[in-house]
Amino acid sequence: MPYYVYVSVSSEDRVNVFSMDPETGALDTHAVVAVGSGPTAMCVDPQQRFLYTALRDGRQVAAFRIDRASGRLAPLGTAPLEAEPVYISTDRTGRFLFTSYYRAGMAAVHPIRRDGSVGTPAVMSVKTAERAHSIQTDPSNRFAFVPHTAGPNLIHQFRFDEKTGRLSSNAAGKVTPPEGVGPRHFCFNDSMDVVHFVNEQGSSVTTYSIDTEEGTLTEVQTLSTLPAGFEGENTAAEIRITPTGEYVYASNRGHDSIAAFAVDGTTGALEAIGHTPTEATPRAFTLDPDGAYLIAAGQSSGKLATYRIDDETGHLEPLEVYEVGNNPAWVLALDLGGQ
Repeated sequence: MPYYVYVSVSSEDRVNVFSMDPETGALDTHAVVAVGSGPTAMCVDPQQRFLYTALRDGRQVAAFRIDRASGRLAPLGTAPLEAEPVYISTDRTGRFLFTSYYRAGMAAVHPIRRDGSVGTPAVMSVKTAERAHSIQTDPSNRFAFVPHTAGPNLIHQFRFDEKTGRLSSNAAGKVTPPEGVGPRHFCFNDSMDVVHFVNEQGSSVTTYSIDTEEGTLTEVQTLSTLPAGFEGENTAAEIRITPTGEYVYASNRGHDSIAAFAVDGTTGALEAIGHTPTEATPRAFTLDPDGAYLIAAGQSSGKLATYRIDDETGHLEPLEVYEVGNNPAWVLALDLGGQ
């Protein structure tokens, strides 16, 4: 059965759906879904029944039912939000939808109804600081983190109640990285109590250990996403980890590359292993469900580039480039199992 790749094309108000051959990584246009008001960030519930996309221009979130046999999307409606969302995710039960707001400096939690639609009003909204850039719960679903890029330059730490959907301040409410680092997005290593943050202004990746009792972060290391000697302007954007936890990838906007790191299987610490050129302004990329392919969108080029991941070295082998449209903002790949 094919996998399915979803790409939000922000300036053309649509989501492109591709089928993907899991043996070769080849993509084929499968469907185009009209979505109004600037679709950007996307997520699915843990059971992969529903897909959600943030509509940044419309201050809304759109919900869709996923046809597991075909990968196609059936609209379930939109829900109004308090401001322009930059990131969305569900909790680990799929009962709540998190949103974060860059300009409004806040995060919110909305209920997800049984039919997959998003309920309003929010269960709660929490004022954090300007430039809130993402929000996720940890693998235990007991803690949530909200990083803020440079300006505030901090990570808010919350406790999360998965029964009520409410966030409460952790005893140590904030982590403050060195000046100018700018934590943006993050990914968990589910086999270890560590989390990796990509730092926008710092062009770096910071690994933190997680105190599983308190839900607090302690820095382990920070590594540059850029090669030695690079002197141009750059901001880092996205970060992903392979399902095995062996490799981490981060994108560079300016150097226009994907930085690769090997993960120490004992400590979770990273080792830089190389850089691969990619499409201009790689704001968004993802990995396929097997961790065999990386799919990167060039925000400036309007193209999607695919790479094979060498499972022995973590290096990327370029495959194909596909046209997707003006301003691709998010890439999501799913194995729906054909059920």
